[in-house]
Amino acid sequence: MTKISIIAMQLFSAASLALISTASQAQIQGKLPVKQLSAGIYVIRAEVAASPAEREQGLMSRTKMGSNEGMIFDFGAPAKVCMWMKNTLIPLSVAFIDQEGKIVNIEDMQPETLDSHCGNRNVYYALEMNLGWFKQKNIKPGTKIEGLPLK
Repeated sequence: MTKISIIAMQLFSAASLALISTASQAQIQGKLPVKQLSAGIYVIRAEVAASPAEREQGLMSRTKMGSNEGMIFDFGAPAKVCMWMKNTLIPLSVAFIDQEGKIVNIEDMQPETLDSHCGNRNVYYALEMNLGWFKQKNIKPGTKIEGLPLK
C-alpha cells in the first residue's frame, strides 16, 4: 500500500467512527421508550433511560420539554446517585426515588452546571421534570410515583 492509500483508509475509518457515534447519539436522544407514570392525579410521560449510555446522555442538548414530560433514570439496583447538568440547556428538578416508588428528596438544577445534586440515600430511580414541576403540583418527599418498577 502506498502512503496515500494508508492515509485515505485512516481518514475513512475516522469519518466512519464519527458517523456511527453521531447516529448512536441521535438514537438515544428522543428515541427512548416512554412509560406513563403518575404522581397523585398528575400523569407523567417519561422517557426511560436505563442503559449507562442513555443515562449519561439524559436530556443533554434538548431545548424544551413538554409540561408533563420528563425522563426517568432506572439504575436497576439501589445506588448512591448524583446528577449534574453538563450540556443540559433547560432547567430541571429531579426527584430521587426509592425501590417502593417513594420520593426521597427533590433537587432543583440549573442549566449547564457541574454542581452535583444527590439522593439523600440509595435510590433506584431519578425523575427529571421541568424546573419547579414538583413544587407547582405540591409533590413532596414521601409522595409515591405510580408505574414503577419500569419492567
